[in-house]
Amino acid sequence: MESKTPRVLRQANAEGGWAGVTPHAMLSTIWTHRRVILRMAGRELESRFKGSRLGFLWVVLQPLLMLGVYTFAFGVVLQARWGQESSGSPWEYALFLFTGLLIFNVFAEVVSRAPSLMLENTSYIKNMVFPIEILPVVSLLVALFNFAVGAVVLMILFVVQRGLPPLTVVLFWIPLVPLSLFSLGLAWFFSALGVYLRDLRQLIAIIIPALMFLSPLFYPISILPETIRPYIMLNPLAAIIETMRELVFYGRLPDPALYLIGLAGSAVIAWMGFIWFMKTRKGFADVI
Repeated sequence: MESKTPRVLRQANAEGGWAGVTPHAMLSTIWTHRRVILRMAGRELESRFKGSRLGFLWVVLQPLLMLGVYTFAFGVVLQARWGQESSGSPWEYALFLFTGLLIFNVFAEVVSRAPSLMLENTSYIKNMVFPIEILPVVSLLVALFNFAVGAVVLMILFVVQRGLPPLTVVLFWIPLVPLSLFSLGLAWFFSALGVYLRDLRQLIAIIIPALMFLSPLFYPISILPETIRPYIMLNPLAAIIETMRELVFYGRLPDPALYLIGLAGSAVIAWMGFIWFMKTRKGFADVI
């Protein structure tokens, strides 16, 4: 396949420097290869369930099964409740938990796969001219598709349990923007680093579960001691998860200043990850 890498990237590559890899170049790369990205994402989704009797139904069943396990463990056995406003119902706890899991699973799916992403696609690196920088974008798109399916399930459960959601639910995409940028930046960084550091995959496999319990998935921020809250909020996922719950359950918009700060930080991480990837990619073929 002939590469259609944007001119600014070809010029930077020819000159041996990467000061010209601007945020515009990053977005231009994604836009230029949008058809390839969509086609590869569809093919990956199809291959995941090829030969399975239930097929795409597993996209719905997998999060529901995990939700059932977590709800039973925390909501029934440990009798966890979602803050002082909670009715005490395990089903209500399940809704709050499921909302956080939808966000976290996007991040976890993209980042946990990143260290082995280049190793799984060596043919693109060695045998043809291919824009390998789009591979993390494909992973993100697949994760967002899974999120979309899960969000539909969440809305069905929400209507059954609590009635119609507030109108702010239509703004669910607001926290998805910084989440996508943050996840994509780390995916670019780890996918490049994973080529040179093969132990990275095992390290990420340890960090992801730890990060799950350091994120407000199983508990609201409000129940934590005030001395601990600032440290938990250092986790970028915490603000994103809380923003999604505020929109879905309470009808409250995020603070514009805090949101823009988080968005800018996520954009910088995405850009730096892209620069790192484009700077180190020229050595992939020699290492793989």
